[in-house]
Amino acid sequence: MAPRRTEAVHKDAGGIDAQAPDSVLRLLADAQVEAARAVHAAIPEIAQAAAKVAACLAAGGRLVYAAAGSSGLMALADALELPGTFGIPRERVFILLAGGTEALVNLAGGPEDDAGQAARDVAATGLEAGDCLIAVSASGSTPYAMGALEEAARRGAATIAFANNAGAPMFGLAEISVLLATPPEVVAGSTRMGAGTAQKIALNMMSTLAAVHLGHVHDGYMVNLHADNIKLHERAAGIVSAIAGCDTATAISLLEKSGGSVKVAVLLASGATSPAEANQLLEGAGQRLRPALSKLEGSRGSHQ
Repeated sequence: MAPRRTEAVHKDAGGIDAQAPDSVLRLLADAQVEAARAVHAAIPEIAQAAAKVAACLAAGGRLVYAAAGSSGLMALADALELPGTFGIPRERVFILLAGGTEALVNLAGGPEDDAGQAARDVAATGLEAGDCLIAVSASGSTPYAMGALEEAARRGAATIAFANNAGAPMFGLAEISVLLATPPEVVAGSTRMGAGTAQKIALNMMSTLAAVHLGHVHDGYMVNLHADNIKLHERAAGIVSAIAGCDTATAISLLEKSGGSVKVAVLLASGATSPAEANQLLEGAGQRLRPALSKLEGSRGSHQ
């Protein structure tokens, strides 16, 4: 394996403990920006990962994230928001953290070395062909992440690996490998910083592009959101109003009629005669709003 950049010393870190606070913070900020830039080189692989995730979810499969330590927190942040943001059923998204839920209050290092526990955790999800496992590790050699990949592959599931070191052993275990070649950390080895930032960006990019493929994003709006609080109810009404060009009161009324579905409400505002017709249009358009609206407009035009 190539030398780990995630363990190397940053070129500007010498004497950091003797610098003024503003200087330290500028260095930290610049390093985060540099780490974020590293994501650009991985765009082709992130696109492949997003297509794999979308295909899995479209076919009724499940998505499993597996990671340890800081990488686990980045995976957790991405996974937890998928149901609310994009309406992906919560029961189809699993999060495996080394150390289990205890890791949320005590991020101990020991559990990340337990590849056997990772295999047992994957088995407990019932992962199978048609599902997809995403493993995340800054070093690319964390035993827990590697154990999860091995068990997922053994079960016939699709596998994706995110790591920050070239030549990472994880890459040999995954169908799709995403290298986030971040520079050395300002605090050597503290991958909660630059490496974690790049991981969060890349995971968010992957899941958002997957949602675009699934028809859950339209003109920059989250049209498949799950509105379960006041803010999101207001957001849903605003989205319907903006896309359909109706007033807020009408949008709220149509959301009630649609059972809370933004897509159905937009179609109702655009001329669909009933939620049943709107759902039929969406079904025929693969749940994508734009072609469903085009079909509706074409249908209305043919009757005029």
